Amino acid sequence: MISVRTLARREREDFADLLDGLSPLQWQAPTLCAGWTVRDVVVHTISYLGQTRVGLTAAMLSARGRVDRLNDRALEAGAGSGPDELRALMRAGVDPSGAGALYGCRVALIECLIHQQDIRRPLGLPRIIPPDALRASLTYARVSPVIGGAWRTRGLRLIATDLDWSAGRGPEVHGPGEALLLAMTGRVGAVADELQGPGLAQLGRR
Repeated sequence: MISVRTLARREREDFADLLDGLSPLQWQAPTLCAGWTVRDVVVHTISYLGQTRVGLTAAMLSARGRVDRLNDRALEAGAGSGPDELRALMRAGVDPSGAGALYGCRVALIECLIHQQDIRRPLGLPRIIPPDALRASLTYARVSPVIGGAWRTRGLRLIATDLDWSAGRGPEVHGPGEALLLAMTGRVGAVADELQGPGLAQLGRR
């Protein structure tokens, strides 16, 4: 069985490979993260995963627990970083450490997986996500204290149609694992047409 650390490392390597092929225009393109360009998403990912656990705790306290404020500060700090530097930083940090190693390296895995899709979908650069990585991310997203998946999916049963994964009780939502993952992490508007079931309207309202 492949370890989560290995899955996270592979996901970040895939992310780095993606960045290596982007044009200057694509770096400025919009993403699924409202108001953020590709460059912004990359800065956020690198800055978040690059922090030590103590540094992340201090940053959260300074931001008084407000994730949006924490994100804004990270973007400000990385304002001077260009594509070449960001590509190198993404490639250099493939092995999870610090904040990225939290929850058995699941933080690094899901951050790199979700934010890579935030970039790929608007750019029309789809890929087949490795099933092991997707399954581990789905399971973690439902219980993560930061992602909010537990709140968004409370009282619903999610069923992946392309891999062996399901969770929860209540009205069902069916769809590809990637679409379910993006929906439970707050991107339901981008994948609603890929999902179906009596629980979809409830999921959309959250």
